[in-house]
Amino acid sequence: MTTNDLDPIVANARQAFAKARTPTELENAKAHFVGKAGRITELMKGMAALSVEEKKSRGAAINAAKQAIEAALDERRQALADAELHVQLKAEALDVTLPGRMREPGGLHPVSLTMERIELIFASMGFDVADGPEIESDWHSFTSLNNPPNHPARSMQDTFYVDIKGDDGIPYNLRPHTSPMQVRYAHQHIKKFARRVKAGEPLPEIRVIAPGRTYRVDSDATHSPMFHQCEGLWLGENVSFKDLKVVFTDFCRTFFESEDLALRFRPSFFPFTEPSAEIDIQFQSGPLAGRWLEVAGSGQVHPAVVRNMGLDPEKYIGFAFGMGPDRLTMLRYGVNDLRLYFDGDIRFLRQFR
Repeated sequence: MTTNDLDPIVANARQAFAKARTPTELENAKAHFVGKAGRITELMKGMAALSVEEKKSRGAAINAAKQAIEAALDERRQALADAELHVQLKAEALDVTLPGRMREPGGLHPVSLTMERIELIFASMGFDVADGPEIESDWHSFTSLNNPPNHPARSMQDTFYVDIKGDDGIPYNLRPHTSPMQVRYAHQHIKKFARRVKAGEPLPEIRVIAPGRTYRVDSDATHSPMFHQCEGLWLGENVSFKDLKVVFTDFCRTFFESEDLALRFRPSFFPFTEPSAEIDIQFQSGPLAGRWLEVAGSGQVHPAVVRNMGLDPEKYIGFAFGMGPDRLTMLRYGVNDLRLYFDGDIRFLRQFR
């Protein structure tokens, strides 16, 4: 077989490769020509019967044919790959003339809006804003607030405990209220003005609110295991229950932007205040008109708590209150299920943007 006799084999290979529409078909066609049992392979095996001179010329011709076939094979492989890429790009085509996706402007969570509003209102009345740890010692959470170990009143603030113990051997807890900030802030306040007191000057009044997250074993439409609270404290040498009524009435009317609002102080019990009162509000108009709604607990700071602050209860007197920003948010915006605040539903949250 002469060199010219190899040309039909190369031409047949090119035709077979051109007919292949998929990589699999192409590989099958390749096997027919340069595979283990292919035409070129068979020709290479037949060279054993040739003389040395014939092997040289014949081997060169067969190698040239093989290279031509492999070049045609590579060319067809690239063509199939380009065609597949073209189909893919066409399917994933991006119209650059379309407008880009706009990012919606963000906004504060409704409870965050309420917390900011509370802080601004009380700041206008001369109250500081204090922040403290959410993992608290038993002494700060309970004992310092006239709620000793094994006291029945502790069940009112059933909380979560962590695997850390204090010097007294009692585990730390996730604070059930922000009330521990009363004692913490008082200690800081006394230390801050220690030189003035030592010089015979009076201790400035303690006037502070402590908003933040709190935790209790509770969960339903109006309660959550994690919720928010805002504690308030005003302590001085001549602070009365009348001041509590004036301050809280002014706060409620400013917060709800309504002078048409009545307050009721209903006798109650809290271990850290005596006397104690629940604070109810009543709207005179609107969908909640005529109903008394509980919004806070309050009372005159118990002498034992004043003493744990490092002050003389015979000289210093004042009031404390604790309210739930989550509940105030529900009343302000007409939300009827507390769990909506924590579901993360953007459709709900978007309304407060």
